[in-house]
Amino acid sequence: MTARDGWTADGWSPRVWAPTATRVDLHAGDVTAMTRGAGGWWHAGTALVHGTDYAFGVDGGPALPDPRSAWQPHGVHAASRTFDTARHGWHDADWTGLDVRGAVTYELHVGTFTPEGTLDAAVEHLEHLVDLGVDLIELMPVAAFPGRYGWGYDGVALWAVQQAYGGPGALQRFVDAAHGQGLGVCLDVVYNHLGPSGNYLAGFGPYFTETHHTPWGAAVNLDAPGNEGVRAFVIENAVRWFEEFHVDALRLDAVHALVDHSRRPLLAELADTVEELSTRLGRPLGLVAESDLNDPRTVAPTAAGGLGMTGQWADDVHHALHAWLTGERQGYYVDFGSAEVLAHALTRVFVHEGGHSTFRGRSWGAPVPPGVDARRFVAFAANHDQIGNRAVGDRPASRLPDGVLAAGVTVLLTSPFSPMLFMGEEWATRRPFPFFSDHQEPELAEAIRAGRVAEFAGHGWAELYGGMPEIPDPRSPMTVESARLDWTEPRRAGHARMLAWHRTLLALRHLVPGLRDGDLAATHVEHDDDGRWILVRRPGVVVCASIADGPVTIPLAGAASATVLACWDPVTRTATAVTLPGSGGVVLTDEREPS
Repeated sequence: MTARDGWTADGWSPRVWAPTATRVDLHAGDVTAMTRGAGGWWHAGTALVHGTDYAFGVDGGPALPDPRSAWQPHGVHAASRTFDTARHGWHDADWTGLDVRGAVTYELHVGTFTPEGTLDAAVEHLEHLVDLGVDLIELMPVAAFPGRYGWGYDGVALWAVQQAYGGPGALQRFVDAAHGQGLGVCLDVVYNHLGPSGNYLAGFGPYFTETHHTPWGAAVNLDAPGNEGVRAFVIENAVRWFEEFHVDALRLDAVHALVDHSRRPLLAELADTVEELSTRLGRPLGLVAESDLNDPRTVAPTAAGGLGMTGQWADDVHHALHAWLTGERQGYYVDFGSAEVLAHALTRVFVHEGGHSTFRGRSWGAPVPPGVDARRFVAFAANHDQIGNRAVGDRPASRLPDGVLAAGVTVLLTSPFSPMLFMGEEWATRRPFPFFSDHQEPELAEAIRAGRVAEFAGHGWAELYGGMPEIPDPRSPMTVESARLDWTEPRRAGHARMLAWHRTLLALRHLVPGLRDGDLAATHVEHDDDGRWILVRRPGVVVCASIADGPVTIPLAGAASATVLACWDPVTRTATAVTLPGSGGVVLTDEREPS
């Protein structure tokens, strides 16, 4: 059953899954008793036109929003509204799709990407992303969540689009416009839990189970009695985004929290379903998992016993690069920081691949088998988590000189992985991205605020910041405003030079075949004894990056026929000095600005 099921020329025939209910009523002006059908589905013998408000009452209880509501214009606690996805006239018939493997992704938060905080306003900046060299836009969760603003990971109406962002119609317009600019769209979706406020699913059926627990409480029911309807809820939700909103990929949040001991895991079933849909639609569709397990089975084919994900976020690459650039060793950075560890991550993906993880206090992970395409791993120097889960949400640009930032992005954008940038990173914005939410329940709001303070207490932030900083209040409008991008920054001298450097690197990535190669065996890394510089050999390309305070000499034996890229410092307008004895490579000097 998909979102279009039940729609006719007369409107939509209401239906809802409530397998344990003895009575279900439709509230749509009048109250109408519904009829129980097969599989625990209830049906109403009427049709509602597009834009009609409605709700369901279960066993004489209060009127509740539809679990599969496409539109919550009055918020997640109010009635649902019918939305006919076929009303949008698409203009992307010539769009042939996008393979996420090797794509350059740009992650953005709709609410703070522009002053207006809407999808329609974001459309006005698509040309900026095209000029930057981006291939795929990843939207942080847009599923309806409580309040006016938030990160979106507390969504509760998973089939709807947050009204503050413009609702479902705005998402269709955004995807259509992106495709018109040659950009793909990826949605960040959260299937491992729902937020605590506005979560009415348990009133309809066994959506959750006490058999398993997650950090958010009872787990989503994927393998306990009644799980068939829950699994269908997830899989058909994913299909809907692809089919009716034309998105190109889904980023699946924290799949390690999808506790599933069934014979055929939900993720494998989802992967096979999406592969079949891809064949039917005639365009590639991607599934990119966030997983904390360092398990290469995540991207292994389902036929080989894997979960079949197209890609996976590579947190260890981030940790290795960030710790090398910053010198930070607190919290989960404890096992990272040396050039040797960075070299390991750039050539093997996982740093923890079966050995001991100090932060976790146990052995962790498994090695990536030979031959796995490195482009299946999404690498980044920053993302919403790695910034927002810092004590004050500060970005690397607020603590590092531009020359070091340039070294980091050089390593990232010339790596064998699929790179991702976080909004504003391309011009080195110093604006923070702290956590924020807008829960109206005082007890819940205070619990979140106190929880953030307690969480940060054990991460060594006091030492890093020279004393424990004041944690931004998640519910304060000032916290949200601090995160909003300033679109005048890219026109200022220092920011403009960093933006130009990002554009240069992405242009090179698109033009030089060796930079798009995903063969880990063809990636080799060298570094000095002090770990102040690294040299990365890719097919036909040598990349040098230094975080040293002054000039360094980097031996390049055997690189005479290679292209050499060096790190440009946009503050001093000089490149890190590189001496290439006996090499015929290209050297960037203080007279040669990258172009």
